[in-house]
Amino acid sequence: MTALKDMPISFPGLFGDWEFNPDPIALHIGHGVYWYGIILAFAMLMGLLLCMKQAKRFGLKEDHVLDMVLWGVPCCVLGSRVYYVIFYLDLYRRADGSLDWGRMIAIWDGGLAIYGTVIAGALLAFFYARSKKLKLGALTDLCVMGLLLGQIIGRWANFINREAFGGLTDLPWRMRLWTSAYQYIEVHPTFFYESLWNLVGLLLMLFVVSRGRRFDGENTWFYFLWYGLGRAWVEGLRTDSLYLFDWTILGRPVRVSQALSLVMAAVAAAMLFYHIRVKKCSAEDLLVNQLARRQAEEAAAAAPETGTETSENAPEPPEEVGTEEDAPHGGED
Repeated sequence: MTALKDMPISFPGLFGDWEFNPDPIALHIGHGVYWYGIILAFAMLMGLLLCMKQAKRFGLKEDHVLDMVLWGVPCCVLGSRVYYVIFYLDLYRRADGSLDWGRMIAIWDGGLAIYGTVIAGALLAFFYARSKKLKLGALTDLCVMGLLLGQIIGRWANFINREAFGGLTDLPWRMRLWTSAYQYIEVHPTFFYESLWNLVGLLLMLFVVSRGRRFDGENTWFYFLWYGLGRAWVEGLRTDSLYLFDWTILGRPVRVSQALSLVMAAVAAAMLFYHIRVKKCSAEDLLVNQLARRQAEEAAAAAPETGTETSENAPEPPEEVGTEEDAPHGGED
């Protein structure tokens, strides 16, 4: 199903006859400046600010975050586009079967997939961590917080575009969209479901998971578990899923994102169980705590040489995390 982008949106079960009819194009210049792009840019900015504010808690610097963004934005946009084109390849073929490369790069016409963003971001984080000799888990633990915030905001771009909605429903919060000037559909507002699910996940990450991290990478695996479960549920409601070529299971086509989400959630659950229950990781091994100990040792060694009190001249160590009493409070910095 496809909804018209110039017809109103309403929620008759909640707000009666009230309607909202936003123009997807904010500025009619050139190909147009779309609200979709503006909202995604705002989402990335908010994710960046959150990561910069939280960087110290993970033993990282704001410069690390800025470096990642400079490389990450173009890489992630490319990754999300490539992922989308691969699984919707038939949309980019001419009548004779040849590929239309011009349409493939016409990103302004839409066509991005979040899993392409995640894959590209993971690869970039791996190579960046190796080049800077950082712990990959600490870097990704910080990045997934910004990613979640970006997804919370970014899903509202789908609302403006009247896309990424679910199947027909008569629930009180159903969303009414128009498929023609005379016909409408009432569907699941799946963009809102996913945005709300990610909001709960971010709050859990800020106020629960990050406070008691036992190993670098715990936030990351929690993200994959939480997002994987939520996306698998939401994807089952959507009507615009990408399908895994012509593969079927029990006679039903395989939804790419749903299958990937379930696999991702299962792997994440196994990794969390291994590190917490089997390996019994300790917060002492977190990068931020290693750096704090190292700076304290260097300050103690330098104190006799300078003849001054360590507390007066030693650089302020990073905040240590991992205990109920000492853990910094996420979101209150």
